[in-house]
Amino acid sequence: MTDFVQLRLHTEFSLVDGLVRIKPLLARVAELGMPAVAVTDVCNFYALIKFHKAAFAAGIQPIFGVDLMVMDADDPERSYPLCLLAMNQTGYRNLTLLISRAYTQGQHLGVPYVSKCWLEEACEGVIALSAGAAGDVGQALLGERAALAVERASYWMKLYP
Repeated sequence: MTDFVQLRLHTEFSLVDGLVRIKPLLARVAELGMPAVAVTDVCNFYALIKFHKAAFAAGIQPIFGVDLMVMDADDPERSYPLCLLAMNQTGYRNLTLLISRAYTQGQHLGVPYVSKCWLEEACEGVIALSAGAAGDVGQALLGERAALAVERASYWMKLYP
């Protein structure tokens, strides 16, 4: 068994950028001896029932998550991804609320977005991942703005301790 667990993975249900199919994914995860895997499709939970059933059949712990696009409050043309994982039932409910709200209230040019204030209202039971170089902290680091990166990381660490 390996200690590695993939925590950010898009499946075929991420309609724009996913290729991974659920059953082959779980077969490979089991073959590698990984105890768990997260599916974090882009602003949807379309794969979760299929993922849940196949994961338990393969003896793998499923982790439910989502990649959301966060609209910058200061500049509506600027956005960045944020990966959120459900820790428990409360977190799962909060993620479903955020996804629904992104589609019903947050669409901009046909793309669903969330705002930071929505994230603040629905942070209980949720773990956040920065989305690497594409996230707001990563962008600040790439732009050699270390103080801004620290400020942004501190905000996320306070919201998702």
